[in-house]
Amino acid sequence: MTGLPPVLAVVGPTATGKTALAVALAHRLGGEVVNADSMQLYRGMDIGTAKPDLTERDGVPHHVLDLWEVREPASVVEYRQRARAEIDRLRAAGTVPILVGGSGLYVRAVLDELDFPGTDPAVRARLEGELAVVGPAELHGRLARLDPAAAEAVLPGNGRRIVRALEVIELTRGPFVAALPEPRPHYPAVVLGLDREPAELDERIALRVDRMWAAGLVAEVEHLAAAGLREGPTASRALGYAQVLAQLDGALSADEARERTVSTTRRFVRRQRSWFRRDPSTSWFDAARPDLLDAVSSMIDARTIGT
Repeated sequence: MTGLPPVLAVVGPTATGKTALAVALAHRLGGEVVNADSMQLYRGMDIGTAKPDLTERDGVPHHVLDLWEVREPASVVEYRQRARAEIDRLRAAGTVPILVGGSGLYVRAVLDELDFPGTDPAVRARLEGELAVVGPAELHGRLARLDPAAAEAVLPGNGRRIVRALEVIELTRGPFVAALPEPRPHYPAVVLGLDREPAELDERIALRVDRMWAAGLVAEVEHLAAAGLREGPTASRALGYAQVLAQLDGALSADEARERTVSTTRRFVRRQRSWFRRDPSTSWFDAARPDLLDAVSSMIDARTIGT
């Protein structure tokens, strides 16, 4: 490999094993990890986001974590600026950046030249007012009628994302997805997709949620609620956190909150798979194969010869 190293991106659905592969690749290639999980950008949201702890990081530096307080809205533009700054620094030092996460828009924002559609405060305020009155489910139904592809990519409970999609549709008079331009690469990149058989992944999700509850997710949410989690337009909608907040408010029992987290995560995984599978440049691997690291490394070598 000559010149600056390309960016490696490890993407795919939740609970496939992206972090473990990224850390193994970092050890093999001399790389460092750059986070592309939108909820791991929040301070204190550790258990429910499966934010890698020091043991899981295994000595590999991880960057672009813990940017925001839970009260703050997410900003993909701010995230892009921070992530690209780290990637540029790593590449200049000859270190391989490994972008890791399941937030498709955040990955694309870093890897591609992507100009986001504008906003209109009056339209946004009107839609947010409707959201407060009728709730996200009704607006999601409207989004499904106007742009089925966008509705498939947005969880029915994510009011902020639904409002944004409806705003873009109204301003551009076309589908939300069509408002995003065709991708033009910002970096030379090798995109690695991890997936597993649906039944296996469903089981892994259930076990993961059980481990989160056992590790103290409810206590974590209680602490964050005291810090303003309920007021956070993005963080309060996160998988697991929204369900535990409902449990703390008495709307769900503990068992119901856990089961709702499992079922919602499984639906989210299907949306992630649909999003990432649309990119023909992604090389897909079965995360369960025993020779995964060697197979991925061989593909990277083949793709980066002469770069």
